[in-house]
Formats: sequence, C-alpha cells, structure tokens
Amino acid sequence: MNNEISLHIPTFKELYYRQAILSQPDTMDYNKGYELNFIGYHKDSGCIDFPENQWGKWYSHWIDNKPISFYAYIQRDIDHKFIGEVNLHYKSEHDWYDMGIIMEGKYRGLGYSEQALHKLLIVAFEEYQAKAVHNYFENHRTKAFKLHQDEGFKILSNKNDIIDFLIEKMDFRKLLVK
Repeated sequence: MNNEISLHIPTFKELYYRQAILSQPDTMDYNKGYELNFIGYHKDSGCIDFPENQWGKWYSHWIDNKPISFYAYIQRDIDHKFIGEVNLHYKSEHDWYDMGIIMEGKYRGLGYSEQALHKLLIVAFEEYQAKAVHNYFENHRTKAFKLHQDEGFKILSNKNDIIDFLIEKMDFRKLLVK
C-alpha cells in the first residue's frame, strides 16, 4: 500500500469534505462529552455542524490568511482522496501557533497522522517562521501522546487530565538532521 500524503489547500467548493468529516461520529468521537459552548456542537457524538451558510466566513478566516492561520486537507497521493485535516492558528499572547489534526476514523492507525504532523510542522517552521508549535489534548489519548513525542514535542504540563505539548523550531531542526 502506498501511504504517502500531501497537504492540500481546499477550494471553497471542497468544503463539502470538512462538512462531512465533522459529522462523522467515528471521526469526532475524541470530542464527545465535553461542555463546548458553541452552536452546532453535539455533546452526545462530538460532531459539529458546518452548514454551507457558514463556509464563507470560515474560509476567509482560515484560507489565505498568512501568517495568522493555515488550513489544509490531508490528501492521499495514490488516489488524491481526502482523509483528514490539519491547521495552525497564531496565538500572539504566547508567540506560538496552536495546531490541530483530525484524521478520519477509518484512516487512523495507518501511518498517515505521522506524515501529516511532520508536514504541518514543516509549514509552521519553514513557511510561517514559527518559533514554536503548541497542542493540547486529554492524557488518555495514548496514540496522540506517542505521535507528538515521536515528532519531538515536549510536555509543558500534565494536569486536570490535559497534556500541553510544545515543540520549538530548534528541536524540530535537530530531528531533521538525524
């Protein structure tokens, strides 16, 4: 199996895919049960509504908004199929980028996340000149924990069942040299 991936900046018309994955319970299950106070979040499934009437505002914030944000689909090279998404969002109060990655449930565990995270960090450090990239998630998500550690992230804190991870540009470059 060829499991090479690329990051693809979606066109406006391709937002149908984002709408689809945000509505998949097996993809959004990591999000289930939290008290997230925004319209369209479904606590019982973790899914998030993304109706077409929200696409324009969302698109103008996330696409072509360098250096504030970056968003791309994870696209499988062999057949050009979209299989997930990645994003970066600048946090001026910390002078770092928060990141996100969502892999469709059916494509988890196949090696795509590792490539997607690595490619996202290349965008952050080489294209966006980030000093650091931050992520946080629940400490019971052991695969996500290992993925971040393998890519060079360091733990900032681990409290209230949430792990804060950070990777600085210098640490990422060290990994590239190995």
